[in-house]
Amino acid sequence: MPNPKKRIIVAVTGATGALYAIRALHLLKTQSEVESHLIISPAGILNMQHELGLSRQDVLDLADVVHNFKDVGASVASGSFKTHGMLIVPCSMRTLAAVAHGFADNLITRAADVVLKERRRLVLAVRETPFNLAHLRNMTTVTEMGAVVFPPLPAFYFQPKTMTELVDHSVIRMLEHVGVEIDGPSWQGLSS
Repeated sequence: MPNPKKRIIVAVTGATGALYAIRALHLLKTQSEVESHLIISPAGILNMQHELGLSRQDVLDLADVVHNFKDVGASVASGSFKTHGMLIVPCSMRTLAAVAHGFADNLITRAADVVLKERRRLVLAVRETPFNLAHLRNMTTVTEMGAVVFPPLPAFYFQPKTMTELVDHSVIRMLEHVGVEIDGPSWQGLSS
């Protein structure tokens, strides 16, 4: 029997920006029609602890289903397991390069490979600045493969008052790209 919920994979790497992943998981929890599948790298766990003071269990508790980073035989490693899309948030340059070159050497990169081959939505929240030529070429490659490169750059047109508002704005837009609609501020044009 088909799963009536939208399965969204959230993969977390060791790049800075752990708050984006946490907010994505929190926002997905509010959506009764969504089932979140979490994959987090060892460096992602370290970053959660360093940037946010969260334990491994704190993070795992935010997902509906948790997959082991090393388990390339997990359900999300197969195209026959229907998912709606995948966010890699934050996405390290190492993970970007692995996806761009088809190195399915862990569950994050294998699941991304599956999402791309099945023509599903893959969003990479790349976190590095400035970009070097290898970064830019890898971003071009994954874009040509069908992924969306989404550096979480803050928007100020809606006059955010808190960091959470800034982060949520980017996360809500990322989630839109994988078919999850959450109300948030949108550009209404300049009033005269």
